[in-house]
Amino acid sequence: MHELSIVGNIIEIAENEARKALAERITELEMDIGTVSGIELDALNFAFESVKPKTMLKNAEIKINIIQAKAVCSDCRHVFETENVYTLCPVCDSFKTEIIQGKEIKIKSILVD
Repeated sequence: MHELSIVGNIIEIAENEARKALAERITELEMDIGTVSGIELDALNFAFESVKPKTMLKNAEIKINIIQAKAVCSDCRHVFETENVYTLCPVCDSFKTEIIQGKEIKIKSILVD
């Protein structure tokens, strides 16, 4: 479960930022997670709940915004939503598509006390 190591990194970043602000605790952590990021949301939530009690996020609310993946076709420039990293363009059936949104794993905001 690579989500546990990802949560460890997220917590490390959040705690470092909280310490810079001279905070004692983190009350809210908001993240953007893309639909083709490779993250299993149930596993991510489980990892957060398992690790949080020993951190500055002990009582923090974790908010996750799901970012729908979008791709652009290199041939016809059509932009479309997708559920897969590799997908055909729905307009011209080209394989020359590129994900332009939806791979992100990003801390959007951290609220502290």
